[in-house]
Amino acid sequence: MSGSDVLTEAFGRIPDAVANAVDGLDAGRLAYRPALPDGSGARGNSIAWLVWHLARVQDNHVADAAGRDELWLADGWADRFNLGLPREDTGYGHGSDDVDRVQVEADLLVNYHRAVHERTLNFVRDLSETDLNRIIDTSWDPPVTLRVRLVSVIEDCMQHAGQAAYLRGLLA
Repeated sequence: MSGSDVLTEAFGRIPDAVANAVDGLDAGRLAYRPALPDGSGARGNSIAWLVWHLARVQDNHVADAAGRDELWLADGWADRFNLGLPREDTGYGHGSDDVDRVQVEADLLVNYHRAVHERTLNFVRDLSETDLNRIIDTSWDPPVTLRVRLVSVIEDCMQHAGQAAYLRGLLA
């Protein structure tokens, strides 16, 4: 398998994890946030926020690597979601009030991620080993290659999809 084949396979696993986490849940259940056990009254992230965030990060990072505009902005997803957050927001550094703003229906989450996923696959399918070894971020030591960035996106997406699946289990 080539590097692009491995990435295609790995990215290909994310949509099912997303769909399984949100399937059949209404906006209220998607917005459920469990209390943290420390007694502080703080709450964890919701399924809706986790899925929105993983899709936003994938959209943002892949668009940047491909030299394209994010679908979130270019295809009007920000307007459809209408979250009351800055349009370019991906969820990094969100506090509790920000998490509460992500209140949406499952279909919207799945459809946005599906669009991001299709674009991602179109990008990674044709990458050569030379492309994958290209340095895309020199602010790290060692500098980050396209291959490493894409693996990081996969890892982030699967972690958040797993967290969403865990929360879904709490709702059962």
